[in-house]
Amino acid sequence: MISDATKRSILRSIHVAFGIPIVGYMSDTSKFLQPAPMEGKGAYNRSSSVQAAGSLPALALLQKATHMVTLPPSPELVVIADYGSSEGHNSLTPMAAAIRALRERVGHERAIFIFHTDLPGNDFTALFETLATDPDSYLRNDSATFAAAVGQSYFEQILPTSSVTLGWSAWAIQWLSRVPCAIPDQVQVAYSHDAAALRAFAEQAAEDWRTFLAVRSREQRPGSRLVVLAMAIDDSGDFGYRPIPDIVYETLIDMVNRGLIGKEEFGRMVIPTVGRTRAQFMEPFAKAGRFEDLSIAEFELFHSEDRIWTEFEGSGDTHTFGAQWAAFARASVFPTLAAGLDGAAEDTRSARFMDELEAGVAIRLATAPVRMTIPLAQIMFVKVTDE
Repeated sequence: MISDATKRSILRSIHVAFGIPIVGYMSDTSKFLQPAPMEGKGAYNRSSSVQAAGSLPALALLQKATHMVTLPPSPELVVIADYGSSEGHNSLTPMAAAIRALRERVGHERAIFIFHTDLPGNDFTALFETLATDPDSYLRNDSATFAAAVGQSYFEQILPTSSVTLGWSAWAIQWLSRVPCAIPDQVQVAYSHDAAALRAFAEQAAEDWRTFLAVRSREQRPGSRLVVLAMAIDDSGDFGYRPIPDIVYETLIDMVNRGLIGKEEFGRMVIPTVGRTRAQFMEPFAKAGRFEDLSIAEFELFHSEDRIWTEFEGSGDTHTFGAQWAAFARASVFPTLAAGLDGAAEDTRSARFMDELEAGVAIRLATAPVRMTIPLAQIMFVKVTDE
């Protein structure tokens, strides 16, 4: 029987030889899962202030990109793609900024079409409710801007070839296409000491990054721009958020000991996110300066502000500190952990699991509040041609 490692090697060879982007191989007998969408029913909108704050520094880069894109000839649509929108609240400010910058170039009559994309299971009802009712919705004061959504993984081509003028992706590409293996000593690979897990996640991250870039390049028009903001590993090697994965892991062990989850279920619980280093982000561009007709126009590693810690410094409220970080973890990563449970994802046990895990994490975080390190990378890509 051919090993999984050999099959992955074959698929990588196919990609190199024929340029076919391959989402990583998963053994037929594997019980490991793909990432789940963020928690729905408005939970992600309510509990993603960390992501919102981290996106703010990239707005200037997005506006700069908007002023630099090559516009399609009138009256063609100007298309903006928002990759990884979740429930939409954190997309409102960047999309509004991009629209304002475009209006300076195209006037107020030309149509701008925004496509919000996320996994098929995303709560798109909450997204459209946000667009319709949020006071900050970019649709409220611009009758020539239109919105739609696509439920599809960004590891596939989502929009027509050469259709996108401007792309935006914030807090999304750190998610892998799949869980490549178990992590025997953690839920987050950045803090694992298992060599096999570290290697498997690094290989998957490299493969997924190339796939993401390849399919985005197909969608983009020549002269377009793509701005990506993602979790990163800083130049000292720090992934950040250190107390959270440790406490999640500790809480899950406690839940096993209390009989709330089984050992096999616990073994399937992995957070398939990675932070990439500066070198890993740039690796596809190392030889030729471009990859799949994309080149890097700007790149910056930086640390985002921990807004939850700033609030705690002012209030001294340890309960609120723990609750806010636990809610952040619940909305973003608990649905993927819950997917490791036996039974259907929508059953009542899944909700009880997330309630119990959130409560345990909140209590543990509140006992020793610390400022979180939040390393991020912001990158502007340009679609180039040889013409």
